[in-house]
Amino acid sequence: MELVALAVLVWVGGWLINRRLANGTQAETRAVQLAVPAIFGLTLLLVWELLVRGLEVPLVILPAPSLIAARFAASLPLLWQDFSQTILKGALGGYVIGCAAAFVVAILVDRSDFLRRGLLPVGNFVAALPIVGTAPILVMWFGFDWQSKAAVVVVMVFFPMLVNTVAGLRETDQMQRDLMHTYAASYWQSLLKLRLPAALPFVFNGLKISTTLALIGAIVAEFFGSPTVGMGFRISTSVGQLALDMVWAEIVVAALAGSLFYGLVALLEKSLTFWHPSQRS
Repeated sequence: MELVALAVLVWVGGWLINRRLANGTQAETRAVQLAVPAIFGLTLLLVWELLVRGLEVPLVILPAPSLIAARFAASLPLLWQDFSQTILKGALGGYVIGCAAAFVVAILVDRSDFLRRGLLPVGNFVAALPIVGTAPILVMWFGFDWQSKAAVVVVMVFFPMLVNTVAGLRETDQMQRDLMHTYAASYWQSLLKLRLPAALPFVFNGLKISTTLALIGAIVAEFFGSPTVGMGFRISTSVGQLALDMVWAEIVVAALAGSLFYGLVALLEKSLTFWHPSQRS
């Protein structure tokens, strides 16, 4: 029980340190804003390690972080192969195709009341369909390689991106549009110089939502058929072998990839929408 008591002390110590930093005079500095989540994450890992070892939790229930790290380091070539198959091919390919197609369709929907009134309700219906129902169908249509996973990702990201982009294009008010009309601006001039800049926060909201959906779609789609490589394939086979440390290693890869993916989109958003109130310091 010494390790359990130590885990409690570590948690209390981390909580006190973070509380002092968050409520201190330097709370708004960049260093403190980075230190607080870093200390919280390290505290959580230490408490996890101590509790698992102190309570002697079996590996098949919850492996310790040190075991996950050891498996991660020992399986880097295999993890890279799975990452390339699932993320770089399936998730990223489907993300680019789905978001680009949704953006083009949003421009068409914006110009047509018929499409806006007819397509958007259908989009809400399709977006509500469970992935476990659509993924097996798309795998059967497009085969077991990464193309079927990209197709699942396209279906998952298309309508969230479409809805956000259409909402953004309608963000400008009537006075602004009348002003552009007074200046004899064409539809495309008004679109490029007024409406698209105003829609950028909505567009990036759709892009950020789609980063998470793309990873989920690609990994889950591999549960229904894939070659002998891929993160979803590795997770399903490792669970069958009770190799939970390998499952958690794949989860770590997915978490790192998702955080990096989201961070890159957020960084691009900050550079392009610096004028928006949400991006001001």
